[in-house]
Amino acid sequence: MATAKKAAAKTTASSSNTKVAPNAAEMLNPLKNLKAMTDRLQELNLTGGASKLLESGQKDLQALMQANEKSYQGLQTVVQRQTEMIKSAIAEWQTAAKEMPGKDAKANLAKLDELGRQSFQRAIDDIKELSNLAAKSQADAFELVRQRIQANVDEVTKMLQRK
Repeated sequence: MATAKKAAAKTTASSSNTKVAPNAAEMLNPLKNLKAMTDRLQELNLTGGASKLLESGQKDLQALMQANEKSYQGLQTVVQRQTEMIKSAIAEWQTAAKEMPGKDAKANLAKLDELGRQSFQRAIDDIKELSNLAAKSQADAFELVRQRIQANVDEVTKMLQRK
């Protein structure tokens, strides 16, 4: 009985080897996939490939340096603007403190309340402005990197089409 099961398993296994489409186990076999990819890469015509790779690497490095520069400039802009905002707020509070009436507590509280409300609204507006500045600088930096990635994809596509 055990030999009958083995024979049935062998015939099932041998009939599955004749299939054209790979099964899930074969598709997940990394060594087989690596071998197939290696075979395809060996068929490519890579004449002058080393110089192209070096040039591409240099362009990648330039793009990263430009992106870092954009990011750094954006950060500097945010810090400068934030410093200006803080100086402005301090100057307003100093002016308000000098203009406070001397002995009328209700008038002082009303003035402080109004100044507090204005300062809170200005702080919210300033936070929006700073976040927009930071987002713009990061978007500019990302765009440089995205363009370089697209150029790499285009270069590889051209190399693969030359066959």
